[in-house]
Amino acid sequence: MIFAAGLGTRLKPFTDSMPKALVEVGGVPMLGRVIENLIDIGVGEFVINVHHFSEKIKEYLSSNNNFGVQIHISDESDALLDTGGGILAAQKWFEGDDPFIVHNADILTDFHIEKMVDAHKYSNADVTLLAQQRKSSRTFLYDSDNRLRGWKNLSSGATIPENLETVNLTPLAFGGISVVSPSLLSHLNKYAGEHGPVFSTTPFYAANAAYLNIRGYVQDEDYRWFDIGKPENLLKASESFF
Repeated sequence: MIFAAGLGTRLKPFTDSMPKALVEVGGVPMLGRVIENLIDIGVGEFVINVHHFSEKIKEYLSSNNNFGVQIHISDESDALLDTGGGILAAQKWFEGDDPFIVHNADILTDFHIEKMVDAHKYSNADVTLLAQQRKSSRTFLYDSDNRLRGWKNLSSGATIPENLETVNLTPLAFGGISVVSPSLLSHLNKYAGEHGPVFSTTPFYAANAAYLNIRGYVQDEDYRWFDIGKPENLLKASESFF
């Protein structure tokens, strides 16, 4: 699943006339780069959620013959559902036993996603998150086995769960890519029943870390990674990926 529904407020004025997913890096729309990167590792079926300038994304996919793969559109034109709600709105396409990749449309990287998929299967995790040693004011917290234990706002000191003992936990930033097992869907549905249909996966993961097997994956090899949702990163990404 590719999250392409966001408003892209950090990328104004670019996103005043187009969705963030179609902002170009080196002359190529981000959505196309992400799709092609995933095709290269064997992905043949996609779900893409849309909201902001949704028709432009549909037209882009159609003009490229859906890149020769099967693409489902999860249309959130009526209401933007955030990451957790977005997964649930598309859950009919995630039936079965195989895990699925969730990839933000504004993340450009040559990270070896297939290795994270292998690690996810080996650990029998419900979710595996790309974890990074990167400066961030809000981080997930992991134990020595890279198992998620919570979340912390480093600026305010607030944690999820509240009063979490963080001394022996390692703060790592989320890299915008995850691997999810279908076993997670029932837990997401329960959470949505208690909190409503619009919710982020971040507080859900942190609040349920004690009950779910959520792992952080840290790749030892160097790789390029850019969050092009920030204007200052667009030029850097274009210079790196050409």
